[in-house]
Amino acid sequence: MRTEVKNEIRLIASDLIAQGIIIGSIVGVMWLLELIDILFLNQRLNLFGIRPRDTGYMWGIAFAPFLHGGISHLLANTPPFIALGWLVLALSRKEFLWVTIVVTISSGLGAWLFGASNSVHIGASGVIFGYFGFLLARGFFDRQLVSIALSLIVGAIYGYLLWGVLPNQPNVSWQGHLFGFLGGVLLARGIAQKRSNISKPI
Repeated sequence: MRTEVKNEIRLIASDLIAQGIIIGSIVGVMWLLELIDILFLNQRLNLFGIRPRDTGYMWGIAFAPFLHGGISHLLANTPPFIALGWLVLALSRKEFLWVTIVVTISSGLGAWLFGASNSVHIGASGVIFGYFGFLLARGFFDRQLVSIALSLIVGAIYGYLLWGVLPNQPNVSWQGHLFGFLGGVLLARGIAQKRSNISKPI
């Protein structure tokens, strides 16, 4: 019995370490790029962000989450990215990968399609809103006790983020927030439906 408990603890510890490495690596890249941009490039990396309706800059959708408009911007995004990203990752590494890809694309396309002309959109907030939307909607669509409890906890702590999907703040990419959030919600619905279909008897 003691051996089984020790093995279980080792597995949990190993999983937590792996999750920490994944989230830490992503955040580490964000910080490394921002420091290089500030110290050596005079923030010229931000030019590689999303430029609405400019077909020559659609690749900015992939780069924008790693670029920030200064240390204060990155400091604001780091804690919610770690917390919400880690929760998605703890549920499933496969889901974390899919959620990250989908909300990066959905938030980026939202900013690219509906952002103000002659603007540049950068930052990880669209991905953060995607994680938030996914976690919030997962309990509703999944209808499992653990998922519902997690959705309620996330909603209680980060419910204020919902204001960020509205055009109520200047120089804030609410389009990226909104479409990142919607991408997370739709993916939560799709994953729940797929899981439900698999579990149905033939």
